[in-house]
Order: sequence, then C-alpha cells, then structure tokens
Amino acid sequence: MDLRKLKTLIDLVSDSNISELEITEAEGKVRIVKSDPHVSAVPTMMMPAPMPTMSMAPPRSAASVAADAAQAAADAIAETGHVVKSPMVGTFYRAASPGGKPLVEVGSAIKAGEAVCIIEAMKIMNEIEADESGTVAKILCENGQAVEFGQPLFIVDRRS
Repeated sequence: MDLRKLKTLIDLVSDSNISELEITEAEGKVRIVKSDPHVSAVPTMMMPAPMPTMSMAPPRSAASVAADAAQAAADAIAETGHVVKSPMVGTFYRAASPGGKPLVEVGSAIKAGEAVCIIEAMKIMNEIEADESGTVAKILCENGQAVEFGQPLFIVDRRS
C-alpha cells in the first residue's frame, strides 16, 4: 500500500467517529486504531480509593429532572383535568410551521382527535391528537423543548 493511500486512510479515521479500521489487500494488511483522547498516553499510578459506605444514586439528566417536575405538576393539576402525554421522544412544537399560529392556546376548546401540537422525531413531524375533549387548562412544555415518552404536555379540563 502506498504512503498517500495510507495517509488518506489515517485522515479518514481521525476525522470520523470510527475508532478502528482494518483493510486487507494483496500487498498486506493495515489496521488503524484511533486513540481515546480521554486516556492519557503517559502511564499513571493510581492508588485504590476507599469504598464509600453510603450508596449513591446515579446522576440524573436535566431532561429527566424537568420531566419529573412536569409530571409532579401534572399530577397536582390532574385531579381537575386530563393529562395529554407525549407518545414519543422528540421536540415539542406548538405550531405546524415555524412562526405559525399555535394549534391550541390556554382556554382553547378541543375535541378528541384534534391536533394539539407537533412532535418532531427523526426529522418526521408527528401531529399529536387530544385523546379527550375539553378546554386546554395548561400548556406544560415550551416551544422547541425536548420531550420524553410519557411526559405531560397539556392539562385538559373535562368539565367544559
């Protein structure tokens, strides 16, 4: 294998998410492995750390903390209304197009099956429909916010 071809392969590996590349040709075999930038090239001696006596909870992401807070708020309000939850992970949009009129506002009367928001997932815009009729009492997400599966989106007052 010539040097230019080898340099091109090395550049390809270093510029991509590929961590390892192996090529076999008639002239021979080449294996390129990208080193982990987080691993030090100089060996270091580490002393064993004492084991903690308390168990620690794993760190939580900001999205899961926000989802839990929204869920708690929805649970408190749900006694007087119905919670419309996200059926998927994605990005929440109130309008069908950027700068467009929101599909619903607080106080909007909605019917079951009516589109209330858009959730973008994998570049596909999915209309989310109300599963019950009523009046939108509260919108729990901001436009452009990432949402999780089952995250509360709206509170619908069924008494209307």
